[in-house]
Amino acid sequence: MIIPRVPVQHRRLLPDRRLSGPTPWVIAILMMLTLLAAAAGFGLARSANAIGAAIAGRVTVQIVTANPVTRAEQATALRRAAAAQPFVLSARAVEQEELQATLGQWFGSEANSEGGDDPVLKSLPLPALVDIDFVGEDRTGHMRQLKALVAREAPGARVIPHAEWLGPVARLIRSLAWIAGGMVLLMTLASAAVVIMTARAALATHFPTIEMLHMIGATDRQITRLFQRRIAIDTAYGIALGTVVAAAILLLIGWQWSGVTSGLAATASFGPAGWALLLALPLLAIALAALTARQTLLAALKKIL
Repeated sequence: MIIPRVPVQHRRLLPDRRLSGPTPWVIAILMMLTLLAAAAGFGLARSANAIGAAIAGRVTVQIVTANPVTRAEQATALRRAAAAQPFVLSARAVEQEELQATLGQWFGSEANSEGGDDPVLKSLPLPALVDIDFVGEDRTGHMRQLKALVAREAPGARVIPHAEWLGPVARLIRSLAWIAGGMVLLMTLASAAVVIMTARAALATHFPTIEMLHMIGATDRQITRLFQRRIAIDTAYGIALGTVVAAAILLLIGWQWSGVTSGLAATASFGPAGWALLLALPLLAIALAALTARQTLLAALKKIL
């Protein structure tokens, strides 16, 4: 039982004021930081996994032939030849308008309000790009066959695996997720330390009461339940307060995040498992606090006598 049952007359032996000491407030702050770190870590982990799955079997072939007509013909031929291969899941030629629109976001666009083309971007010698997705897990063999196909259909073209330039980003995000997980562990240990100090302080403060209870025949377990209940209730108040504040912050961030529809940020989400973990953390924290208080109190009472 997380909060043990204690007769009302026994509860009166200890002051029963709620949120009267520093323990609930410290626990509230630690619980809020723990939930925020857990949410960040879980979201980053899902983002890293999504990026890794997206880039694992995807390459882009860059055709840089100077003649635009030849470049377009090679791109079309390569797309058709790649789509016919058994190791290729899909092959798509990136349209020049799509490239110009992407560049326009970075360099600015002078297109008129009626939707006309930007003359500067249109004059740039943009390469032809063909995105290819592989089938299966034999990346090395697929890459070797694709390079042979590219050498035949589009000599001089470059084969660029997405893992080469997005792989470090995924590893960085995964490292940040591990750091967030480490912060959750450290704050959990800090919360346990706060509970231990609170239990020892409560025993020191009420030492005369403990001696009296021993004299009238109370056992260590009975005294432990009395103090454990008080510490568990104070801890539960702090955890509830920290959870409410963390939930408000996460809802605010989620509302702002809902407007992100592209880029790496769009891959970060909790999912059902993430929300279940966040909902379970406060309950696990209360159970851990009660167990820590119980073990601390029993060990301290054995030393007293």
